Amino acid sequence: MSRYEFRSPRLFVDADLAAGTRVALSRDQSNYLGNVLRLGAGAPVLAFNGRDGEWRAVVAGRKRPEELEVTEQTRPQDRLPDVTYAFAPLKHARLDYMAQKAVEMGAGRLQPVLTQHTQVHRLNTERMRANVIEAAEQCGILSLAAVEEPIALDRFLARRADGPRLLVFCDEDAEIADPIAALQGARVASLQGVDLLVGPEGGFSAEERALLLSQPRILRLALGPRIMRADTAAVAALALVQAVVGDWGGI
Repeated sequence: MSRYEFRSPRLFVDADLAAGTRVALSRDQSNYLGNVLRLGAGAPVLAFNGRDGEWRAVVAGRKRPEELEVTEQTRPQDRLPDVTYAFAPLKHARLDYMAQKAVEMGAGRLQPVLTQHTQVHRLNTERMRANVIEAAEQCGILSLAAVEEPIALDRFLARRADGPRLLVFCDEDAEIADPIAALQGARVASLQGVDLLVGPEGGFSAEERALLLSQPRILRLALGPRIMRADTAAVAALALVQAVVGDWGGI
């Protein structure tokens, strides 16, 4: 039997949750519960805020859903693995897909990185946060991935250069044919977080590649014999990282 409750709708609320509290609904949340899901007073809902775990609640309101009455906790708060997914921004539909899938795969932070061949330089981070929340609501996720503002590649690398984190650089020219073995070789006791970097579909420039290869604690990771689109590479790379050095492997 599943340890998650999927029969009741899940709702992210930006308010503290505890037994007996009442949480006001936004206009969009009221419309979603009342007009989309056709829920009225007394209907069960699962609420979470990314801090206090998941709670049972019931809808309250006279003519439309106005608030939630919180009753009991169903799951305690968890913590996401220390995996940052760094990526060159994509166009809207594919960026939405990538953000949702990165959340489903357990990324703890989404970091847009601007490169010479990046397709999109203006990024709506609020839209990305909305996609993070939607994915969490639909998939029983309790902790929300942080969405960072875009940063140039050289600045991103400079920030992490002296730290103990592993930089996994997805590189189609990597000589290592077995990505699982490569990650297992990097799985050491001193490892303190992973930065997974997937570049633009046009690839990194020669200058950017040289800068990447000069980084400490770097692992070049090939994703097999086929060329993938950047959003597909995100899912494949995150699956590998989570299975070997992330929380899929019990870390």
